[in-house]
Amino acid sequence: MKYGLQLYSVRDMTENDLYGALKEVAALGYENVEFAGFFGHSGEEVAGWLAQLGLRASGTHTGLDALENDFDAIVALHKAIGCDLAIVPWADAKTPAEADELIRRMNAMQSRLAAEGMRLGYHNHAHEFQPIEGTPSLMERFANDTTILLQLDTFWVYAAGEDAVGWMERMAKQDRLPVIHIKDGFADGEGVPLGKGTAPVADVYRKAVELNVPMVVESETLTPSGMDEARVCIEYLHTQEK
Repeated sequence: MKYGLQLYSVRDMTENDLYGALKEVAALGYENVEFAGFFGHSGEEVAGWLAQLGLRASGTHTGLDALENDFDAIVALHKAIGCDLAIVPWADAKTPAEADELIRRMNAMQSRLAAEGMRLGYHNHAHEFQPIEGTPSLMERFANDTTILLQLDTFWVYAAGEDAVGWMERMAKQDRLPVIHIKDGFADGEGVPLGKGTAPVADVYRKAVELNVPMVVESETLTPSGMDEARVCIEYLHTQEK
């Protein structure tokens, strides 16, 4: 199996030494990386590092405001590193009107990116599963009122009290599940490395293999460091292969 790492997991290193972080991530056995910032490095420089280290950029976390405000530069950077998937990592809506506006913006951005040969995704947390003033939740709006891709963060689906495997099956049937975040933690929202919490990571792993959906690790607590957590996580994933 090929595994990816969301580089936010090693943010204690990437901000000051992105190349060093990529090198260590590759040495751990990860083959895909999902960027959470480039820290002033050009697309061409990062592309060279990826080629040297045998890594592939499977996606980026890129804010919707940034996409709207700096579209051409962001598209150029993605093309330079050979990545066609931009994933909005966070959004919120407190009222039905705000939800309507967010849906409009996401649909518009999807069209703009498609014209450039790129895809738009969204990465959930827990709040998107809550109804908005008696109207459907953001996740239901994304599922029903858009055709954007959904990168399910399976831990946050669990923390929201929802069925992570069920959501995976639902989105896969619509061909809208390009990648998942496999992540562990507790029902109260506290995250821990894979195998250390109560999230259904083993069930998620099996379903991802069944659906042939790529898995990207995210572990956020930097305890004792991001790279230590990344190592624990990939070691756990190898135990699931048996």
